[in-house]
Amino acid sequence: MTSPATVRRLWSLGEPFHALTYFADEARTAAEAAGLPGFWSGYFAMRAAPLGPVGPAVVTATFASFAPGFVARRVPAVWAAVSPADALAARLAGVDAAARRALGDWPGSADAQEAATLASRAAAAVDIPGRPLAAANAELPWPEAPHLVLWQALTTLREHRGEGHLAALLQRELLGLPGLVLAAAGGATAADWLQKARGWSPEAWAAMTDQLTQRGLLADGQLTAGGLAVRAAVEADTDRLALHPWAALGDSGCDRLAELLAPVRRAVVAAGEWPAHNPIGAPEPD
Repeated sequence: MTSPATVRRLWSLGEPFHALTYFADEARTAAEAAGLPGFWSGYFAMRAAPLGPVGPAVVTATFASFAPGFVARRVPAVWAAVSPADALAARLAGVDAAARRALGDWPGSADAQEAATLASRAAAAVDIPGRPLAAANAELPWPEAPHLVLWQALTTLREHRGEGHLAALLQRELLGLPGLVLAAAGGATAADWLQKARGWSPEAWAAMTDQLTQRGLLADGQLTAGGLAVRAAVEADTDRLALHPWAALGDSGCDRLAELLAPVRRAVVAAGEWPAHNPIGAPEPD
């Protein structure tokens, strides 16, 4: 039976290829050409586009880590610049150009076709109740090129995993800012970077630090034993809740997809498209 460790490995291997969507130069160029200047306008429009022209409350709820005011400065203004259909076309064009540069001849290879077949089989098996972003991406038509089929499948699976992560945080009353504060305390990402990149004020961050200290999860800004246990439990639940679609491949299919994705990950990271200073792949916020 497919294990949580296998699921985490596949996420780690596939995440850089998905991250081309927002962080490759070609993706930004495509977004700007569509009428979305600046990183965050492109990010919010391209990620939310499968949901349709939704407002700031829906984006805040589904993305679940951004300060509401930070979202409202971009949404719904982005829909005055582009339609969701145009945003989807721009993100696919950007990924296509970035992948062809970073991966050389790989997009036209038999390995790309095999990887696309395996990943799309898993993506077709996502369990969608309670996972609106995964469901919205799963409903999109498949592109023609194998490397773009792979990208769309990995994007659907990534959103599916992310929504399981949000459920694990929500169950523990850690969704949004509290989860970010704990992540920073655990060393996943620098606190000052996360404050800027998710739009939270220093005052809100400090107040949440105090709340988490009162809950026994932090002491002097560091994770307590209880905080470490909660973080570990959230990650374990995230892996468990991501299992279902990967079970459609079985162990042999998952192992083969991991083998096929390994050189893709290496090439994308070597091309500089997944900044090493930030494990979630974002650049410094503008």
